[in-house]
Amino acid sequence: MSELFDEGARNDLPPPRSGSRRSRALIITAVVLVLAFLGLSTFANIYTDRLWYQDGGYSEVFTTLFWTKTLLFLVFGVLMAVVVGLNIYLAYRFRPFFRPSSAEQTGLDRYRDAVTPIRTWLLVGVAVVLGAFAGSSAIGEWRNFLMWRHGVPFGQQDVWFHKDIGFYVFDLPWLHYVVDFAMATLVISLIAAAVVHYLYGGIRLQTPRDRFSGAAQVQLSVLLGLFVLAKAADYWLDRFDLVNQGGSLITGMTYTDDHAVLPAKNILLGISVICAVLFFVNVWRRTWLLPSVGLALLAVSAILLGLIWPGIVQQFQVKPSEADKEQPYIKANIDATRAAYDLDKIQVSKVGDATIDNVDLDALDAQTASVPLVDPKLVSPTFEQVQQGRAYYSVADVLDVDHYDIEDTDRALVLGVRELDQAGIPDGDHNWSNLHTVYTHGSGVIAAYGNQRTTQDELPASTNDDRTQWAQGLLAGQDALSQATGGFNPRVYFGEQSPDYSVVGTAPGSKPVELDLPTTGTGGSGDGDTYTTYDGSGGVPIGSTFRQLLYAVKFGETNFLLSGRVNSNSEILYNRDPRTRVEKFAPWLTVDGDPYPVVADGKILWVLDGYTTTDRYPGAKRESFDTMTNDSLQPNAGLRTVPTDEINYMRNAVKATVDAYDGTVKLYAWNESDPILRTWEQVFPGVVQPKSEIPQDVMDHMRYPEDMFKVQRYQFARYHVTNPSDFYTGNQRWEVPPDPNAPSSLQPPYRMFVDQPIGSTDTPQQPVFSLTSTFVPYKKSNLAAFVTVDSEASSDDYGTIQVRELTDQSAKGPGQVANDFNSDSDVANQLALFNRSGGQVINGNLLTLPVGDGFLYVEPVYAVRAASSVSYPSLAFVLVSYNGEVGIGTSLPAALANALETSLPPSTGGGASPGGGNEGGGQGEPSGPIADQIRALLAQAQRHFDAADAAQRQGDTVTWARQMELGKELVQQAFELSSQLPKSQQPGSGQGSEQPSPSASPSASPSDTAG
Repeated sequence: MSELFDEGARNDLPPPRSGSRRSRALIITAVVLVLAFLGLSTFANIYTDRLWYQDGGYSEVFTTLFWTKTLLFLVFGVLMAVVVGLNIYLAYRFRPFFRPSSAEQTGLDRYRDAVTPIRTWLLVGVAVVLGAFAGSSAIGEWRNFLMWRHGVPFGQQDVWFHKDIGFYVFDLPWLHYVVDFAMATLVISLIAAAVVHYLYGGIRLQTPRDRFSGAAQVQLSVLLGLFVLAKAADYWLDRFDLVNQGGSLITGMTYTDDHAVLPAKNILLGISVICAVLFFVNVWRRTWLLPSVGLALLAVSAILLGLIWPGIVQQFQVKPSEADKEQPYIKANIDATRAAYDLDKIQVSKVGDATIDNVDLDALDAQTASVPLVDPKLVSPTFEQVQQGRAYYSVADVLDVDHYDIEDTDRALVLGVRELDQAGIPDGDHNWSNLHTVYTHGSGVIAAYGNQRTTQDELPASTNDDRTQWAQGLLAGQDALSQATGGFNPRVYFGEQSPDYSVVGTAPGSKPVELDLPTTGTGGSGDGDTYTTYDGSGGVPIGSTFRQLLYAVKFGETNFLLSGRVNSNSEILYNRDPRTRVEKFAPWLTVDGDPYPVVADGKILWVLDGYTTTDRYPGAKRESFDTMTNDSLQPNAGLRTVPTDEINYMRNAVKATVDAYDGTVKLYAWNESDPILRTWEQVFPGVVQPKSEIPQDVMDHMRYPEDMFKVQRYQFARYHVTNPSDFYTGNQRWEVPPDPNAPSSLQPPYRMFVDQPIGSTDTPQQPVFSLTSTFVPYKKSNLAAFVTVDSEASSDDYGTIQVRELTDQSAKGPGQVANDFNSDSDVANQLALFNRSGGQVINGNLLTLPVGDGFLYVEPVYAVRAASSVSYPSLAFVLVSYNGEVGIGTSLPAALANALETSLPPSTGGGASPGGGNEGGGQGEPSGPIADQIRALLAQAQRHFDAADAAQRQGDTVTWARQMELGKELVQQAFELSSQLPKSQQPGSGQGSEQPSPSASPSASPSDTAG
């Protein structure tokens, strides 16, 4: 080969001048320096990544990923380089030695003269560049390769080709890539060989005959034959893609696909094979007639069979009777979608008349307790203003809700982590030492009780102001959460707002330099600063000069080498966001966008949900993940594990925890039967721990993930319809309603205590912490259904989704109820009193609460008082709606009484003892006018509810259940009596009875277990 490429070398060039030598030396030096820098940067990133994975305890993940990507780069890069380079060499090797003289060849002589001296370098350069591009492209296929290599069967087959679903999820994507790579390699080789043959006379386009030399004809025929054969393989694989292709009606196989497209693919496959044979025969026949005819036949067939014929079938066979033709295909799509999104286990019950006065007011306490009086979105300014401690601490914009056993009572808490916010550091102190060695971490958890009563002092008439009661704060006595959990490490080095990196560790003999939260002085912000030194297990040691150099290159910061703050004891903390850590240690997971804090085992832990997803489940509806999860509270996190954000299969496969102090990540298998999870467990053995390893105190705080629920409710809105004819007409289609307070976004799901789902194994009377939402008919506003899922991970019914479908089409939906609230004169008058005092009113979550077979709407109204030390949102009123009637009060019972146009007499707050006294018999039957009887019944009910609260705080569930039942019975009696009032005195008449102001109704004491 070297002798061949030396042929014709020119030896008569003049000697280079010294200026040319200097320019060449400068160019070579610049190239070497650039390559050295790129090499050092690449090495620094790879080596520091290895150190980081090793420090986190997941070195096997780094090793597997590194060698897999390296293997793919080398194999496919070398294949591309060798095949293209070999074809270029063969084209040159078998070029004609004698070229007939012609104008065409004369014009090509100057190009041959330019190429000949550098042809070896040109060949190597082209091969290396193309190989590098091919190898880089192959690196991106590491997921498909590993799933193909380790895929496990689903144990289910698709209905059209009867192949295991694992073939579509694990095998088909990789096979497509291999075939596409082969086709790309052959096309590039064909172009490269044709160019070389033309340059050296093997192809002569301007001659009337013998345009191809024998060698050119053989080489091009073989390459074209191989390409057409690869196209035949592509047609074969395309057949299976029909079960996943999107359409205007469904995702998956349709009548036209089955009767026109699929036969066309089979025919084109056969034609491709015949065409390939004709190209191979052309090696001996030396005529382009037959291959040209075959290629033309393939092109014409692709147009006629692949485009025109399916259009004819769709237009003239399907459209005239589309509902009948598509029925079996719609049925297959429904079944696949319900299986892929785990919708087939949803339990649906129908409820008739949704009016409350015709049903038992079942679980009224659950509805009362579930009202989120402390709104996690609205009270973030309260947390920061009261419990911030320093300006460089902050909490999340939307806080988290959880519940803890405090003083033997299950108490709902709204929590926020006091994280470091470097934007709060004084401007003059923004230097490298402060940003990366002094201000390094947040400190502690801020927690408020989720449902506390209001105080009435310092307030104008008919208004109300919440005073937040802290379960964990800065002042003495604000440590109920710490006491209940046995204490915890407050320092937060790994959180959602942590800096990019921090250098920790004090030099021997030196004082700590990391600024901590002061614990002395007013409000915890003492005059003297407190310093600490990180001593956790997380962190990469950077005491050596070599490592300091690598991290200086990685972060582009010379202070790693120059600063005295980087010493022999130093460690570096980076990749500190909990979601980022889980995604790097488990790169095959889609991680929920909302990590939430849990205090357990003496630590602050971030808990995250990990999903396995694919867009290749055969026949299931494919939809954008962002579209399905978008609502008024959703951060735009996006999906990161498929080429687009479209999916058609999802499982909550993994629960993860991240230690806020040392960053330790633990992954636990949650859906242990998921085939995708089992596949990745084979790829990374030992990375995911079994579900049984989850500590019980952590399990108690795990919950059903919101993103999973949002995806399921989005799909169920359409796929609750299982009859293909009804599905086609769309007359029973639902949708998630828009948020009344943010109409451009969907209404988010809410967590609250509701009745047990159908088929519950727990105590029937005990409400459970659930995730809830509503449906309205498509493009309409009335209520269609209420959906709830058991959110308690420790419950036997965890994940049970229950849908209560209304047969009454007149029930109002959230948007209509919000309009009723806004247009109600009584509500307007009450809010106007507050507005005139200079305050600002803010609407809270509009909640839909199931009550028996009906639904009650509850909306807390928050206010910010003007000229008040309490300048953040606090609860002012509660609005309720039932049977189209609106009530307003300072509590839910008061609002219900207002809606009934009655009032609650003053409650003693302890008329019924936890031990069971005053259980109804001692009160006697109410007498007198009906309105007075209603007032008396409601007053008795309130006393039973107060007794139930007291019993629950003491852990007496028997008394709690008994008192609740008595209270419910009395409320039901009050509702029944209201129907006996004269028409002019019935709710909503606006006449005949005095309408008491809700401000006159005393505050009740709802359960402290509110969501």
